[in-house]
This record gives sequence, C-alpha cells and structure tokens, in this order.
Amino acid sequence: MKAVAYIEPMKVEIQDIEYPSLELRDGPGVNPANVGRQCPHGVILKLVATNICGSDQHMVRGRTTAPAGLILGHEITGEVVEVGRDVEFIQQGDLVSAPFNIACGRCRMCKEGHTGVCLNVNPERPGSAYGYVDMGGWQGGQAEYVMVPYADWNLLKFPDRDQAMEKILDLTMLSDIFPTGYHGCVSAGVTTGSTVYIAGAGPVGLAAAAAAQLLGAAAVIVGDMNAERLQHARDVIGAETIDLTEEGTLPDKIEQIVGEPVVDASVDAVGFEARGHGKDAGEAPATVLNSIMEVTRAAGKLGIPGLYVTGDPGAADDAAKEGSLSIRIGLGWAKSHSFSTGQCPVMRYHRQLMNAILRDKVDIARAVNATVISLDQAPEGYAQFDSGVAKKFVIDPHGSIKV
Repeated sequence: MKAVAYIEPMKVEIQDIEYPSLELRDGPGVNPANVGRQCPHGVILKLVATNICGSDQHMVRGRTTAPAGLILGHEITGEVVEVGRDVEFIQQGDLVSAPFNIACGRCRMCKEGHTGVCLNVNPERPGSAYGYVDMGGWQGGQAEYVMVPYADWNLLKFPDRDQAMEKILDLTMLSDIFPTGYHGCVSAGVTTGSTVYIAGAGPVGLAAAAAAQLLGAAAVIVGDMNAERLQHARDVIGAETIDLTEEGTLPDKIEQIVGEPVVDASVDAVGFEARGHGKDAGEAPATVLNSIMEVTRAAGKLGIPGLYVTGDPGAADDAAKEGSLSIRIGLGWAKSHSFSTGQCPVMRYHRQLMNAILRDKVDIARAVNATVISLDQAPEGYAQFDSGVAKKFVIDPHGSIKV
C-alpha cells in the first residue's frame, strides 16, 4: 500500500510499504521493546480521511529527532475492514474516528482520563501517537490502511454512516485539532462572557477560536503574523485579530479591543517554533508563553496545546535544543496564573464535539478551511502548508470524499 514517509528536512515522499497486520513490526522509529507486539485487540482501518497537522510539519522541517522513513500521520478517520480476535464491540464496516493519542484503557492514567499519557503503549515514556517521533513507533495514518490497537477503547463510532459521510470534513477534525483547540480553551477557563486571546492562527488556533465561540466567549482575539490566516479568522470565524508584525505592544492592542490590556484567558496554539513580535523578528521559542502571561489577568488560566519538545536539533541555542526555555515564571507566579500543557486527551471531548457537529452547532471544517487532496498530492500539501496558506489539508487516500 501507499504511505507518506518523512525522508529528510523539507522532504516527504510516497512509498510502497507492507499492508498492516495486528502486530507492531520493526521499522523507522519503532521502539525495540515494541517490536513484535501482538494486537489481537486491534483493527485495520481503511482510511477515509487523514490530515496534515502542524505537529507533522515540525518533523518535516527537521525540528525533531524523527528518523528517515518514518510513516507520518496521526489524524485518522476510517472504515473498519478487519477486526482482531479480542475486539468485542467495534465491527467490520463501522466508520470511526481514532484519537491521535494511543491509549490502552487499562492503566492508571487511562482510568483517570489522562489518555495523552498512557503508561502502556510507549516504552520510552508516558504517551503515544501514530506516526510521531519518540512515541513508540506505531505506524502513521497518512496511508491507505492503518492498524489501531485497543480498538474498543480508542475508537469513536459514528452513529449513522450516511450522515457521517455528509459531514466527513468536519468529523475528521475530531481526531486531533478540534478537541485540541477545545482543550486549550477549556484548560484556560473559557466560558460564557470570557475575553480570550489565542496566539496563532494556524489550524489549531482557528479550531481554538471556533471552540471559544462554541463555549460562549464574548471576545475572541487571534494574534499572528500571517495576514491570510488572520483574514480567515476574521471573515469566517468572526474573531478580532492582531497582526503581530505591526508596531505597538500586545497589551496596548488588546486594550483597544476589550478596553483593558488583559484578557480572562489565553491559549498558546503556536508552540516551540514561535517568533518574536515585530516585522523582522527572529525565532524566540518562549515568546508566546511570556506574552500570554503578560496579557492574562491576575488569577487567570493559560491553555498550552501548542507543541513543545525535549529534542530540537534546529533550535537557536543549546538550552532550547533540550526544550529549556527562558520563561518568566516569576511573572506567572506573581499573577497567580495556572496553566495546562501536554497532549490533549481527545477522548475527554470527542463524543460531545461529534454531537455538536452532527446537530449543526459548529462548522469546524469551514473554520479551519478544510481542503481535500489525494495521497499522491501529500508532498505538495506539506509544501503549501509550510508556506503559510490558510488551509487544513485533508488527505483522501481512496477517493471517498465528495466535494
């Protein structure tokens, strides 16, 4: 079958690889302790939709320790075509969403709802994901078929197949960016009447803006340096926007919008490849974290779904290469801030968000500008995404999506 493989910085290619089985085979990035792992509790999915994520782009830019040949993709929606011996409730033919976190459903973390840090699926450290560096080596989903372990636990079945296919561009966002943006807002305490600042107008930032609207925020402000993405946030989501390339401080710009230089809640949807404010600013990985502390009111909360890594070979200094950043923790302490980081525990939210989609409470595909491409077009999609287009690329490996 065909799949998208990372080759080297700024290069991905379509490769022919083995059809998956209910066993974790050896390959690029597979932890040796996971090789040969039997998964009778798993299923094989025929991919209906699999998306390009900003987290994938970090690897493709060479900003992680991802090995050559790693099969990419952790945003997975598909049809069950093979069911393992120990699967009880998921059936062949079901149309399902797979959370990007791989979780066993059996460990302490899973039982407490912390599925982003499952203890049993990644021998390296808590937490796992499909097609991602240092996450155990589970094959990525930018392919024609993929294996999903612990299927009864991990998979969200759509209740009506025909209805789901009509809304597949919305439902494919349930595997990651919609719950992730929503989690960022919930972690930041967004509720009815909140004023919210969202750093970043990429797909996760746009999803967070849509989530803030869904949660009842009174003012949703999105900051970025990309004019096209900011215009999309204004025109489609109805957010207020701040162009961070323009002169002036962020608190002053927020005051012009809400009448005071602070907001109730802030969300970091950028992560470690952040740049400083100003037209010619260079990379400054702590910029977003420090700026959201500056503009969040006393006793406010910070949601940090933006990705930070422990290994960044392309970082500007040795500390940042190990994920050590110059964060103004004293400012956060003085303002009694609380914050939440890490993978979004997708299962905490995806069923409710599915219902919101199916009952027309949110149009997340339009909010993030879902754009369908074929599997063969994936390298072009990565290149366009890297250029900053205001699009969320949805790969359709089998021509299943009607547009």
